[in-house]
Amino acid sequence: MFILFPPALKSLFAALCALVFLTLCGVFVARAQTPPALKLALIEGLSGANGNGGEAVFRNLVWAVERVNARGGVAVAGAAAPKQLLALERYDSKGQTEEALSNLRLAIDNGARVVLQGNSSATAAALIDAINKHNDREPDKRVLFLNYSAVDPALTNEKCSFWHFRFDAHADMRMAALMQVLREDQALKSVYLIGQDYSFGQSVLREAKRQLGLQRPDIRIAGEELHPMLRIKDFAPYMAKIKASGAQAVITGNFSADLTLLVKAAKEAGFDGKFYTFYGNALGAPAAIGEAGVGRVLAVADWLPNVQTKGSEAFYKSFRARFPQPEDDYLHMRMQLMVEALAQALDATARAAKPGAALDVVALAQALERAQVSLGGQSASMRAADHQFQQPLVVGLMERQGAPGVPFDVEGSGYGFKVVKTLSALAAAQPSSCVMQRF
Repeated sequence: MFILFPPALKSLFAALCALVFLTLCGVFVARAQTPPALKLALIEGLSGANGNGGEAVFRNLVWAVERVNARGGVAVAGAAAPKQLLALERYDSKGQTEEALSNLRLAIDNGARVVLQGNSSATAAALIDAINKHNDREPDKRVLFLNYSAVDPALTNEKCSFWHFRFDAHADMRMAALMQVLREDQALKSVYLIGQDYSFGQSVLREAKRQLGLQRPDIRIAGEELHPMLRIKDFAPYMAKIKASGAQAVITGNFSADLTLLVKAAKEAGFDGKFYTFYGNALGAPAAIGEAGVGRVLAVADWLPNVQTKGSEAFYKSFRARFPQPEDDYLHMRMQLMVEALAQALDATARAAKPGAALDVVALAQALERAQVSLGGQSASMRAADHQFQQPLVVGLMERQGAPGVPFDVEGSGYGFKVVKTLSALAAAQPSSCVMQRF
């Protein structure tokens, strides 16, 4: 059966068909021209003993990636090409190094060219070794490793790699910042060193002894101890030894329950000395420590919510608006700077590439070596010699929210950190022994 249309209606129908056809063609062309998202593989313990720490990392990276994508993403080779979005993918290592290595292989097979990890120096060292070998074997599938928290100094010294970039201050840098405060306490005459018995904890104690010898040789080391990591349920016996030693303060790299239980045991034992810590401000620590830490727990960080720099308060408030639940309140400035540095390097790599060229990971690494970024009042740059990020550091003293210098608490705990010392990036820098094979 045929339907006859009047000439005018027939012309209108033809025009509509043409419009639909052109629209569909435009959609298909746009889809064909839009490059697939660049995959970033987060390999982290998202379950297990430190699962909440992994989830805090994920929230920070989600927010950082959202900002890059909201402004269109990153450039691709060819000035006329549409920008490329970033896609953050999760791989749960369950806090186990072997799981992390399995996830690395899976992420590479899935097309990831940038790997992110940090909550274990032992795992980071294994990933560096695996990535070195992979990149040698498969130059067409090379990947970069961006490290946001693994702070064993060896990773940018004797184990440094062209494919690895660290965005956190390493343990020696953190110790030097704490020493800036400790050395000014002339009443302090004895300290106790305690840490977790693995590469990071051991390096903290070694560096503490070295820097005490240089900056406060008059201070007596009353004792030192390494204990199993995240396996001690009662630190009372350790605190009894610390108190009996006559130590006036404790220096520790402990984190998570190993820190909170230690400080609580100190209160119960009647130890009234200070704790010079790397992670006293870390996820869950202030709430768990509570009143026992007020005026006693010091922590070193790349940034704290109560720093007094232009733009910092607004930046922190914007994070809290994105993640309003108190338990989600843990902003890592260095992770935001890391993603900004990656976006900057991707843009620079694309501008230098021929139109249509695939991502050159060697060129990306070379561009990342030149990264200089600013955000929320914090400015930092990558040091090409060892791929160690150079940034200011601050030391904070735990106080109740509302005390002078403490407008913000942490995780709704009622406790925050007052900044008592600020170090410029130049002052926080440490020498490196890295001898890097370059490409």
